[in-house]
Amino acid sequence: MKRQEAIEDQALDWLIRRNGEGWTEDEQAELDLWLEESMAHKAAFWRADHLWQQADRIGSLGIDTHAEPEEAKSQRKWWPAAIAASIVAAVGIGGMSLGPRFFEQPAIERQQARFDTPVGGRRIVPLTDGSKVELNTQTVMRAVVNETKREVWLDSGEAFFEVAHREGEPFVVHAGRQTITVLGTKFSVRRDKDRVTVNVLEGRVRVEDGAGTMAHAALITAGDTAISRGASTLIAAKSEERVESALAWRDGMLSFDQAPLTEVVAEFNRYNRMQLVVTDPATGRIPIGGSFQASGVESFTRLLRDAYGLKIERDDTSVKISSQ
Repeated sequence: MKRQEAIEDQALDWLIRRNGEGWTEDEQAELDLWLEESMAHKAAFWRADHLWQQADRIGSLGIDTHAEPEEAKSQRKWWPAAIAASIVAAVGIGGMSLGPRFFEQPAIERQQARFDTPVGGRRIVPLTDGSKVELNTQTVMRAVVNETKREVWLDSGEAFFEVAHREGEPFVVHAGRQTITVLGTKFSVRRDKDRVTVNVLEGRVRVEDGAGTMAHAALITAGDTAISRGASTLIAAKSEERVESALAWRDGMLSFDQAPLTEVVAEFNRYNRMQLVVTDPATGRIPIGGSFQASGVESFTRLLRDAYGLKIERDDTSVKISSQ
């Protein structure tokens, strides 16, 4: 991923968070610091924010508020946006996340197979229709695949799907309130609480919010990345390089292009029981680029010490990173 693309991604994430539920003064202070770091940050954020405001006119889409839960009504702050040629916001409403417990599911779904991985683990799951699913670290997935149905629930974590084509029978992945539908393609889905990221390696994928008739769908193709949080889905500009970087975990690697150290540390912590801790904001903003072994906490922290002169302190469960 090129540096400018990384900045655009960060700006989009800030934009979604700022317009979401529970935005705090501390988060605003973090955003202000990020904006002050460079004009490139300000330009990326202002450009996205300006185009986002144009979404007000899309209120005429006619959301069915009678079908909307009261909690969702109070959380909805703004309407969908279409952000230029490189960013699309597709907003839907309704639907609910399916819980992981079998007794909460309809009878037809109680025959689900459950698969999971531990911290740092990876697993390939062959399905009976010829599809394959590769599970990343700390992932929980359930699946129902038979002669008439191909359906998967990603309860947490990340998975790469290589879907076998079956005429007239779509392959459906549920990740929180998002539904991803394909006929045959290669793509990944990552679920971080209410944030869902879809990267398409081959073919076409439909990302839809909600299960009702008023839901709005976005179609993405090879090289596209869709980022959803709550009722909003942003589609980033086509970048095969970005998708390949996001899938580096399949080779046991983590790839970054000038990402802030706090973001890099968060990724390492997904794969390791030894947790990295950044102790001060200035250190956390250091840009990091390169490819690193996901399990290589020791070698990564040595690089931080040698390249940036950072102080590294270890105990039984964590490694603290700070300025000297």
